[in-house]
Order: sequence, then structure tokens, then C-alpha cells
Amino acid sequence: MLTRFNEEQATKLLARKRVGRLGCITEDGPYIVPISYYFADGCIYSHSLPGVKISALRDDPRACLQVDEIESDVRWKSVLAFGTYEEVKPNERGQILNKLLQRFPMLTPVESALADDGGPPPVIVFRIRIERITGVAEE
Repeated sequence: MLTRFNEEQATKLLARKRVGRLGCITEDGPYIVPISYYFADGCIYSHSLPGVKISALRDDPRACLQVDEIESDVRWKSVLAFGTYEEVKPNERGQILNKLLQRFPMLTPVESALADDGGPPPVIVFRIRIERITGVAEE
């Protein structure tokens, strides 16, 4: 039976999960990519190297994150959080990166592996300020 979540139920699932699929809009249309994240104070926090998603989010800051919990074809929960992309200010970067590393202790800095002779590329730390959240479950 399909049931709709209230905001509290949807928020709890979002806070419990660690990986979601970020949706944004590129010049070519929708773009979806998995990200590691943490949720706090009504925001989704993550980081990235420069690339397609960061360029798209800078051009059009509307974004969504979809997370789910799947036990079987007929037992699952799914949440969509809609919001606005913002890059984190330099004075917040360290704190947010520390929280990401606490949540993901095995997270290796991809940034260092991709460094060229000029040093590591800049890491973009960002948040999605959630404006609306929905969820459904099949149980």
C-alpha cells in the first residue's frame, strides 16, 4: 500500500541516509549524479570538484536530492528534497568538511589524486537549502 510521508517522516529518512542522487539542470537537460551528503539545519551539505554539476548549479541553483531505502520491490521508502544551491563561504568550509569526514571516515580525497603539477584543484563545498520535501513509501 502506497503511503505519503509527512514532513517529519521525510526529514528523518533524509537525515538517516548518507548517499543520494542530486538532480540539476544543464544546458542539455536534466542531470542526475550520486553524492555523499549530510543533513543539518534544513540543509544538505556536500562537496565536489569543479565539473558539470557545479557549472549547472551555478547557472541555475534549483536542485533536488532523492534518497531511498529499499528492502524489496514492495517495501521501500523514497524522499525528494527540493531547494536552492549555495556555495559555502570560506569561513564555514573547514567545519563542514570536518563533518563530512566524520560521517565518511573512509572518504579519500579524490581531489588529491586528480591534482596536476599546479596543485590540487579547488574543492567546492556547498549546501542545498531545502524549501520543500516530499516522501512516499510502499509497505
